[in-house]
Amino acid sequence: MSENKLKIGITQGDVNGIGWEVILKTFADSRMTEVCTPVIYGSAKAASVYAATLADTEPVELHHAASAAEARRGRVNLVQCGDARVEPGLPTAEAGQAAVEALRMAAADLRDGAIDALVTAPINKETVQSDSFRYTGHTEFMAAELGGEPLMIMCSDRLRVGLVTIHIPVAEVSAAISKECIVDRLRRLERSLVEDFGIVKPRIAVLALNPHAGDGGLLGEEEQTVIKPAVEEAFTQGILAFGPFAADGIFASGGYARYDAVLAMYHDQGLAPFKTLSPDGVNFTASLAKVRTSPDHGVAYDIAGRGKADPQSMRNAVYAAVDIAECRRRYAEWSRNPLQHFEREKGRDISVKDLPDTEKE
Repeated sequence: MSENKLKIGITQGDVNGIGWEVILKTFADSRMTEVCTPVIYGSAKAASVYAATLADTEPVELHHAASAAEARRGRVNLVQCGDARVEPGLPTAEAGQAAVEALRMAAADLRDGAIDALVTAPINKETVQSDSFRYTGHTEFMAAELGGEPLMIMCSDRLRVGLVTIHIPVAEVSAAISKECIVDRLRRLERSLVEDFGIVKPRIAVLALNPHAGDGGLLGEEEQTVIKPAVEEAFTQGILAFGPFAADGIFASGGYARYDAVLAMYHDQGLAPFKTLSPDGVNFTASLAKVRTSPDHGVAYDIAGRGKADPQSMRNAVYAAVDIAECRRRYAEWSRNPLQHFEREKGRDISVKDLPDTEKE
């Protein structure tokens, strides 16, 4: 880890869910401030309410900072925003808007470089809706804020799953996938595996859409007309893509372990097996200019305020944000000027003006 610890923003999420509980439990371990400089965007009042429910957890001393620029190293920093009435377990519009306020402030700081990466606690997709916020989730909001086409990747030490489609009804999935769309997702997934995870030449398994991979067209033709041609096209472009594989078979047999990532056609096809195999996994929004991760669970109203929430997925999301941001930085450094890097390793730094005329362009 660099001595200049990365500033990692953390949004409070829905104040009536388990967001604050898993945040406080995560940073109750003082070693977390050795990993990064945390900057929490949220309500001090809500933090106090949930701290009082955690009798068996080491108390977290929050350093109140007016902005991310004033965050102190070695401290758990809080940028005050998103106040709302705290009613654990209840979905309320007030809590939804408080979550949006914290998210907007953190996203603006991420965009402007005031923080190095962002970790988002869970929101309720219904209560956050308003005339000014019409997004089906964090992924779509971050894409709008940062500009770009997001790729949702669920990741853990055991498995990585990318998605072709994200938050759309199952009835619309078949019409939403196309050869061009799948090839595009494969390009984005491969690039993320290289730049964000440091895998030199990743292998990607592509899932079928229909049961039994369509059974030769008996159970659907998407495999033959869309998915297989996309895999073949991607392979001609140098992407090590394989499939389509029947989803149940590749996960049940453990075949996914032979690949660096799996590309699923729709949300539950990928997330159901992922969460079964990696219950403490992380949601990473790839293909954007900045890094955003989140725990792979929701607001969990049923246990909110009861001290029962497991913080491991939130902790892993912080670790992943740091690791991915550092990996991106190293990749950018390594790939910026390969020739100069090679010459420097030989003991002689060079610049473009030292090159022969034939090599200056």
